[in-house]
This record gives sequence, C-alpha cells and structure tokens, in this order.
Amino acid sequence: MIPRYTPSDFAQLWSNDARYAAWLEVELAACEAMEGAGLVPVGTAATLRAMGLKLDAARIDEIEQTTRHDVIAFLTHVEELAGPSARWLHRGMTSSDVLDTSFAMLLARACDMLLARFGKLTAALARRADEHRHTVMIGRSHGIHAEPVTFGLVMAGHHAEACRAKARLEAARKEIAVGKLAGAVGTYAHLDPEVERRALASLGLEPETVSTQVVARDRHAALFAALALGATAIERIATNVRHWQRTEVGEAEEKFGKGQKGSSAMPHKRNPILSENLCGLARLVRAAVVPALEDVSLWHERDISHSSVERMIAPDATSTLGFMLDRGARLVDELVVYPERMRANLERTGGLYFSEALLLALVDKGQARQAAYVMVQRNAMKAIEGSGTFRENLERDDQVVKLLGKDGIARCFDLQHALRHVDGIIDRSLKGV
Repeated sequence: MIPRYTPSDFAQLWSNDARYAAWLEVELAACEAMEGAGLVPVGTAATLRAMGLKLDAARIDEIEQTTRHDVIAFLTHVEELAGPSARWLHRGMTSSDVLDTSFAMLLARACDMLLARFGKLTAALARRADEHRHTVMIGRSHGIHAEPVTFGLVMAGHHAEACRAKARLEAARKEIAVGKLAGAVGTYAHLDPEVERRALASLGLEPETVSTQVVARDRHAALFAALALGATAIERIATNVRHWQRTEVGEAEEKFGKGQKGSSAMPHKRNPILSENLCGLARLVRAAVVPALEDVSLWHERDISHSSVERMIAPDATSTLGFMLDRGARLVDELVVYPERMRANLERTGGLYFSEALLLALVDKGQARQAAYVMVQRNAMKAIEGSGTFRENLERDDQVVKLLGKDGIARCFDLQHALRHVDGIIDRSLKGV
C-alpha cells in the first residue's frame, strides 16, 4: 500500500489500529459466548467493554519485540489496560482463532467497500450504453475493421463483464466470511462448537466446516481470483480507451481538465494517462493470485508460510482495486465521445464491412460457399489496393451481377439491417441494473 493508490477508507481498514480493534472484537465476542456456556463469569465482556480500552498499536509492537509473537503481545497489552478481568480472554483459543476470524471480518468489510464501488462503475457503464445505443462505429477484430457496432453496444459489453465481476466478488465475500474458534488444531478440545457458532454469529461470520488450526486458504484464493478478474474487467475498458484516443483513431478520449498538461516537452499532448495507469495497476492485483493459490497448501494442520504473504497482498490487492474502481467509474462517466469521427472511420473502407452480407447473399442464391468467398474477396482486395470502391467492383463483376443483380448488391449494403438487434442486446445487459 502506498498513499498514491490507496483510498482513505482502505488505509483506515488496513491500519494497525483497525487490525488490533478487530482482534479485540473477536476476543470479546468469544468471551460473551463463553459466558453463556458457563466457562467465564457472567458480565466479564461487559466489564471489559465498559472500560473503553484504548489500544496502543505502538505499545503492542514494542511488546512484540520481546515476545516475537503478535497475539501474545496484544494480549499482554490488553492485560496492562484491563487488569484481572483480562485473564478470561482467549480461554481455550489459539492465535489463529483470533487472526483468521478477524482477517475474515476485515476482508468482508473490504468486499463491501469494493461492491459499493462496483455499483458506481456498472451504473456509469449502463448510462453510457443507453446514451450511445445508436452511435454507430466500426467493430474491430485483430485491430482491423470488421463489421459495424454501436458505441452503446460496446459499453453494454463492458457493463455485462463488470456485473459478472461484481457477482464473483459477492460470491467470494460470502465464502470468505468464515471464522474459527476451534482451538489449537480445530478439535474444540477446550471449547465447544456452540460457543464458536454464537460468537461468530455476533461478528457476522459462519464457522469453518473443518478448520484444522486455520481457516482453509482455498477460500482466500477464490477471493483474490475474484479481485483479479475485477481489475482485468477495468483494464479491458482502459485498453479500449487507449486505442480510441490514438491520434489516428480519435473516436473517444479521456476528459482533459483545465490546467492539465500532457507532456513536459510537447504542449500539444493529451495522453490517456488514466487508462494507462489502470492497465498497470491491474497487473499488481493479478500478481496476488499466484501467492494466494500457493498459500492453500500448508503443512498438516498449520504452518505460517501464508502469514507474511497475506499481510501484504490483502491490503495491496483490495486497496488497489478500490482505487481502480474509483478511477474507472470516473473515466467512463467523463469519457468524451466523438460520434462524427466514429462515422468517418466507419466509412474509411467504403463499405467493405458488408462483405459477409454479400457472401451470404451469394450462398443463398445457390453458390458454393468457398466459391462465393473468392468472388467477394477479389472485389474487396481490389478496393483495398486502390482500384475502385467495393460496391463499384461488385457491380462490375459479371459473376456477382448475374447471381444477385445490382439491386441485390444494393440490398446487402444496409447498415440498419446489420444493427437491427443492437437494442435487444443492450437491453439484455441493462435489465439487471
């Protein structure tokens, strides 16, 4: 986490203060549940809460320099603050009960913050899709002109992908909202599953099915995969913007603010810096996936090879995606679109994008498909090489004219027919908004 790419709410979420506060939440929830089971004197948790314990992260870190154990340092500090009542905390528990349960709480909160941001991105994409549902542009495959689409259709495609990414994160959030209060190797030797259930329910969590000493890390891997796919959905939008903003294309561009500068050397430059930044940040979010997968395989009931990894990738990946969602939503909302340039680019090839319509028309007239392909292609290649327009070449081709006639050729050059299903496709994407 670096301040440049860390939203303030994520900086707070992953702060030492928030982490230790979550640990205390877990301990107090467990304490209350143990009171109900007769393991701890009734009122202990209430007494501790009434003290308004002000945890000092610096003091905990200082104690850890001696203990070399963060949870013991935390408990020692709580005892310093709370006195004798603190002896009832952590009864029958192991460090992972606190660490994994609090980690689940923080990850669930991070997911909620990300899901709210996904809502803003999908809303921006839906608005632009509806706004430009009939703004015609050329579709491209391999970067080369293919057949017509509309800008609204392109936005609807991004909207559908962002909705899928949001749904994956919702599913991962449910899967990650799992804790454990099952003791050293998950056998409840000094606890009881009912204590765990009650404590976790008060924290908004479910118990791990079979916990060993830790919550199973396949849950975490699923979350990081969902984060990566969310980042990649934003990257795909940004990649398209980078192409549209190229001087030779000029179909859309990032909003260029008053006083903004594009280059230290060239005053005329307006570069797609937001989109390039988003493409770079997506790489960092994806980089968390392999370490998360490698964290799944731990020795026997537990080792801590995952611990150092998660301390880094959880704050980094969630914060970076949060930043990307904020920037991505603003990018889409403020994107400057040039319909006239889209239309001009569409017409650059003189109707070559109707080649499939001609191919199918010839097939419908009884021509073998490969022979029809050759007939259409030879006229298209002449146009590309500068010899007449595509339509002119077709109308001079005796074989084509014999099969279709000039009126039949003309009917193939129908843009409205090519785009007749666009509204339905866009509506299919937006109906879930």
